[in-house]
Amino acid sequence: MTGIEADAALVGDRVGSFRFSVDGERWEWSDEVARMHGYEPGSVVPTTELVLAHKHADDKPAVTALVDNMIRHGQPFSSRHRIIDTQGRVRVVVVVGSRRFDEAGEVIGTSGFYIDITDSDENDVRHRVGQAAKSIAADRAVIERARGILMYVYQFSAADALSALKWRSQETGLSLREFCERFAREVVAANMIPDHVRREVDRVLLGVHGP
Repeated sequence: MTGIEADAALVGDRVGSFRFSVDGERWEWSDEVARMHGYEPGSVVPTTELVLAHKHADDKPAVTALVDNMIRHGQPFSSRHRIIDTQGRVRVVVVVGSRRFDEAGEVIGTSGFYIDITDSDENDVRHRVGQAAKSIAADRAVIERARGILMYVYQFSAADALSALKWRSQETGLSLREFCERFAREVVAANMIPDHVRREVDRVLLGVHGP
């Protein structure tokens, strides 16, 4: 999945990411989230109906209201509830979602993570939520740095820069985070900005004033 990805070395298979796009009500699951629901990665295309179908009957009304609010209004949310996988096993999950915006600041969807806490105690739950949030924040920072480089060099829009990074990450077989990290590191190491450009940036940086 070319979205915000959990650091597998840090949180393992019990944490995974998801993305929802308002346009077309499109969902994306990381491999970990697919497995939580009992599917092999890539074997199913998640939909709103499928997401809700896996909710435990006692939790489904509340979760349905959260999902509906997310779809209609792009609201962030958090929920602790039960899902039932394809084998009929009940899993307890924490799901946290935050809003995604386009270049104009309009809400275009939601992204976030699932944490399987079926066999966890409260301290472990808090630890895993904190670690997942830190990992996702780190992913965002790395991706934004690489995107900023492309926007500056090629005068790309934010969306075009992200598309280019996704394309290259898929070609290389690297996750989006890993590709962006390597790309930005090598650009910095190559010291590609000439002195005259640095001087002009210095001039503009110091010349911008408030009202």
